[in-house]
Amino acid sequence: MEWTDRLSLFSPLDYGAVGLLFGSWIIIGYLIENPPKNRPSVSVLMAQYRRDWMVEMITRQPRIFDAQILATLRQGTSFFASATMIAIGGCLALFGNMERFIGVAEDLTMGADPNIVWEVKILVLLVFLANGFLKFVWSNRLFGYCAVLMAAVPNEADNALCRKRAAKAGEINITAARSFNRGLRSVYFALASTVWLLGAEALIAAGAFTCLVLLRREFASQSRAVLIQEE
Repeated sequence: MEWTDRLSLFSPLDYGAVGLLFGSWIIIGYLIENPPKNRPSVSVLMAQYRRDWMVEMITRQPRIFDAQILATLRQGTSFFASATMIAIGGCLALFGNMERFIGVAEDLTMGADPNIVWEVKILVLLVFLANGFLKFVWSNRLFGYCAVLMAAVPNEADNALCRKRAAKAGEINITAARSFNRGLRSVYFALASTVWLLGAEALIAAGAFTCLVLLRREFASQSRAVLIQEE
């Protein structure tokens, strides 16, 4: 079968739905990380608290509390990296047992498509999962860099290096959190992409629902209202 024949197996609505899914993923990520100045996202609000955390760490003795928080953050990245790797393995395993998978999919959709159609749909899911895995792994490593920088902050508060190194640790911490959030968004859209098995219309609806969930959590959630309160 030629590539042109394979491409013809998908309808224009399928192409539009996939394009909307990836476009929404990119646009939502940009909007969350670069929100309007008068409407900061939860991610942006938390970034300032991370900087404040590193400043408070300078005079905190001992710094075991800070080390425990960072260890908890690294555990989160490790958990999600492991989870996405297992999910990737599960998707790859499907390629070796497509008959049973296709049987279940056809029962849900009441249709009979060639194997290549289902394989492409799984590949889209794999793209999101692979991106999420890479983001979680990088986030874990950045939190490790942050731990080293925190350990390098002098104990003497009047030392000239204190605030400079604390500021560096804060920025690395923010970068690690940004990568972690990107990984989470990939997982959200990976879940949305599984709905493509039910058809293009279902994929569009799932993508729209995912966008609404992310927008609400970042711009209209109760946690954001708490963070933005005047102190």
